[in-house]
Amino acid sequence: MSAAASGSIMGTVRTLLNIIWFIFSGFWLWLAYMLAGVICCVLIVTIPWGIASFRIANYVAWPFGREVVEKPTAGCWSLIGNIIWFIVAGWWLAVAHVTTAIALCLTIIGIPMAIANLKLIPVTLLPLGKEIVTKPRG
Repeated sequence: MSAAASGSIMGTVRTLLNIIWFIFSGFWLWLAYMLAGVICCVLIVTIPWGIASFRIANYVAWPFGREVVEKPTAGCWSLIGNIIWFIVAGWWLAVAHVTTAIALCLTIIGIPMAIANLKLIPVTLLPLGKEIVTKPRG
């Protein structure tokens, strides 16, 4: 099988996984992150957290084929911001991920999606200083 055909198959699998994910958990998690982002933006001072929440909302709606990496330019302000985020919104969004993962585990097909859901918790708890990038095909 050629590299192009392999990349095409992987792209198709990622799209299929993303569609299944969106139907069973991505949409609801997207709504939760959007709500957190809107609340943060309304409070003016917390707009940076709102922007981070919108960025993660995009990621949790369609996660396969992308990954979270550390942003090399993040400094101590990211740490302070993450502490504030954890107290204000991070913990209840993490609870939403755990709850969704438990519901997904009720079916055998949902178990891989539940594991993927649990892998999103670190970026949920500490979103600042992170960047979402597209995984290379192959």
